[in-house]
Amino acid sequence: MAILPIIEAPDPFLRTISKPVGEVTDATRALIADMFETMYDAPGIGLAAVQIGVAERLIVMDLQEKDEEDEEGERIRTPRTFINPEILEESEETGFYNEGCLSVPEQYAEVERPLTVKARWTDEHGAAHEEVLDGLLSTCLQHEMDHLEGILFVDHLSKLKRDMLLKKVVKLRRMG
Repeated sequence: MAILPIIEAPDPFLRTISKPVGEVTDATRALIADMFETMYDAPGIGLAAVQIGVAERLIVMDLQEKDEEDEEGERIRTPRTFINPEILEESEETGFYNEGCLSVPEQYAEVERPLTVKARWTDEHGAAHEEVLDGLLSTCLQHEMDHLEGILFVDHLSKLKRDMLLKKVVKLRRMG
């Protein structure tokens, strides 16, 4: 496993539309392992393959709920892999969540999204899933699926707010 560099805005590669994953192979599973290691190291709760330079429809997530700890006080990991995810239905009811992104470091903003989604995907073992997701899991999946379409969370904001956040990212990068 390896920790991979995360591409940051305004890199144009983040605007790439990802291609479907063909077959789930050992190479796919190795990429997934690297993605989890990269995400945990960042630290984050979700990562799309395009954020590490691979334009494939692949997402890893682990919400790592703070109230779930093992005997040593470590967070219990609940990793989930979404290969070729699709949103089949969205609720009409929406809500706001203060989102951040590993590709837009240290910047956060309220984003409105459907509260629940019905999604279909394949996991790292090649098993198909279809499930109604809500709460943070729904929000995170929608956020990561936006990456697969070349969309960043800042694209859901006004032009003024988006430009302000992206300028902060560039300034932080210059400052080291």
